[in-house]
Amino acid sequence: MEYLLVHFSRSRRVVVDDIFSGRTEEIIELEAGAHIVALGPPCNFTPPSIKIVLRDTSPLTPMEVTFDPV
Repeated sequence: MEYLLVHFSRSRRVVVDDIFSGRTEEIIELEAGAHIVALGPPCNFTPPSIKIVLRDTSPLTPMEVTFDPV
C-alpha cells in the first residue's frame, strides 16, 4: 500500500483514476504505480490533473501534490 496527501485551499473531493478516493488534507491509501489525480467539481483549480507514480511512501512520508485555486 502507498500513501498520497493532496493539498488545496479548501476541503475538496479527491479523484484518482476517475474514482472518488478521499478528501484533500487527508492521507489516501492507494496501490503502488501510476495514477492520475484530480479534484472533484467545481473545476476552479490548476492543473486540471496530475500524473504521479506512487512508490516507497509511508503514512508518515506520503507523496504530496498541490492544486492551486484559479
